[in-house]
Amino acid sequence: MNTAGTIPSAEDIKRVKGLGFLRDKNTKDCFNGRVITRNGKITAAESRAIAEAAERFGNGEIAMTTRLTVEIQHVPYDNIEPMRAFLKEYGLETGGTGPKVRPVVSCKGTTCQYGLIDTYALSREIHDKFFIGWHEERLPHKFKIAVGGCPNNCVKPDLNDIGVIGQRVPAHDMDKCRGCKVCMVEKSCPSKAAHVENGKLHIDEKCLACGVCTGKCPFKAVRHESPVVYRIYVGGTWGKQTRMGTPLSRFVTRAEIEPLLEKTMLWFKENAMPKERLGKAIDRLGIEKFEHDVFSDDLLNRREEILAK
Repeated sequence: MNTAGTIPSAEDIKRVKGLGFLRDKNTKDCFNGRVITRNGKITAAESRAIAEAAERFGNGEIAMTTRLTVEIQHVPYDNIEPMRAFLKEYGLETGGTGPKVRPVVSCKGTTCQYGLIDTYALSREIHDKFFIGWHEERLPHKFKIAVGGCPNNCVKPDLNDIGVIGQRVPAHDMDKCRGCKVCMVEKSCPSKAAHVENGKLHIDEKCLACGVCTGKCPFKAVRHESPVVYRIYVGGTWGKQTRMGTPLSRFVTRAEIEPLLEKTMLWFKENAMPKERLGKAIDRLGIEKFEHDVFSDDLLNRREEILAK
């Protein structure tokens, strides 16, 4: 690795930041380069390429970022373009910075015992359509998206500009309920929303739609095939100013997710002030206006007009 080379100017530092290289504060000429993953997933061949890039162009060390990109450490300014060219040979790119859609993150819901949805598939679709598809679109501020497989909330979707959480609303058939003295649905409910009264199961408003209780009743009073729905949170942020995402007033279906995400970003681009996050814009203009706009098709009908601004 060549450690002595060009000392970048302030303009150079700003330019390469847009390429995913952030200056290492401990040096005058070195940067940490962020390699984009597919929501934290990479192949074994890609892992080997990243490791080789770290050895050839950096100091041999790799770190993970909070948005599941792989950061190659201590890359001299003169090595940035050769490293990007090397990674491109393996279909890899750097980036993930600036006022754009940031890398999408997801939990392991596809394989996790608590996962209610295929988080890998959904987050990959979102990655392709919005991180890649909107790559050239400058937004008022950064825009973060996260996908969670259940209400355990492991990747904190409600602290992202848009958070998608898979949930399962228990569908219970009272005709099949036998009012068991030890109700397996009641016993399994983590939020204590299920309880037997007067010989019948009741599920109250404390239900988290986590799906844990489904399939537990031996008489199928609560079916394992209870419908999967999606809770959408908007306007979440963390850091110096933390804002919990606002849950939309209703669950949405799988088919509604991508149009809703696109309408949200169009709304953000049209309504937010420069350097204003989505949550701040919602607080300023009202969640009622936001929901009215994103649950109609006007934004999609004006898509080209909004993007041209």
